[in-house]
Amino acid sequence: MTVTVAQPTSRLLRIRRIAGLGTAAAVMPYMLIKIAWMFGLFLPSEEMGEADWRAINATTAVLAAVGVLLALAFVRPWGERVPAWLIVLPVWVGTGLLVPMLVLAPVLGPAAMSRDEQAEASTDLWVYEQIFVMISLIGVGIGLPLALAGYARARWPEALSGPTDCGDAVGGTRALQRTVARLMAAGCCVLGVVKLFWAVGGTLGLDQGRLVHRDMWWHLLSASTGVWAFAGAWGLLVLTSGRGSKRFLPPMAASWISSGMLFSYGLYSLLTGLGTKRPSPESEIAHLLAGQAGMVLGVTMGMVILLVLHDRRRALGEGT
Repeated sequence: MTVTVAQPTSRLLRIRRIAGLGTAAAVMPYMLIKIAWMFGLFLPSEEMGEADWRAINATTAVLAAVGVLLALAFVRPWGERVPAWLIVLPVWVGTGLLVPMLVLAPVLGPAAMSRDEQAEASTDLWVYEQIFVMISLIGVGIGLPLALAGYARARWPEALSGPTDCGDAVGGTRALQRTVARLMAAGCCVLGVVKLFWAVGGTLGLDQGRLVHRDMWWHLLSASTGVWAFAGAWGLLVLTSGRGSKRFLPPMAASWISSGMLFSYGLYSLLTGLGTKRPSPESEIAHLLAGQAGMVLGVTMGMVILLVLHDRRRALGEGT
């Protein structure tokens, strides 16, 4: 019996260490490039030397440094003593940013290079910089969730395993969860329909004078947002109803990634739209509404997930 339990635990710990250290190594090129851009070195275009772009690069360099610290926290003993919110918040944003990007990376990488070449970026060095950036993002997108899975399995086992419906805890919030989840699912479906409508060529809500800026990058990101919005709606409804999936992990992963994605991409869209000169095909009001809707949906979905996990831990504790 001891051997049967020890083998999976040992294997999970080994994967957790490899993924955590691999993530820290993968993010280093990205962080170094962002630091160089922040100081005006090796810039691919003159526009990126302006103050607004330098501020964005400084912010992403800080986020990369946080990613390194998180990866180390996942594999070191001191990481399990870090307050939960210091782990959960950046990981929620990070997985929301990176996991959807990971699926699109083989297409988005060349598309980004092509777009920057058309924008008269300095292609010689820029090609190598883009390659390093994509390697870092793919490495983090793969390694961070694996390291997180091992870390969460050790610290919060109820978040990843077991059946979806484990009963109601005494004094739980299931009724509130269901009401809010239905509202959020409806909002996700509306946003998903809009994003998919734009992705397949619809022009309602777009600026007719900027339709030329609908490149492959924009179409794929719109489609990705739409798909993940529907995935999040499904996951949230399953988590709060206990029906639709026997295993807890699939709806938990779908709602976790979707909520983080909607929040982080909504925030990023608003910041880059206001802080840079990069044109967006959406009209100003559509761009603002879509970004704010994503942020509100993402945060509220995250709060429902926390309520689900809180009640789940209590229910499992009461059942033992």
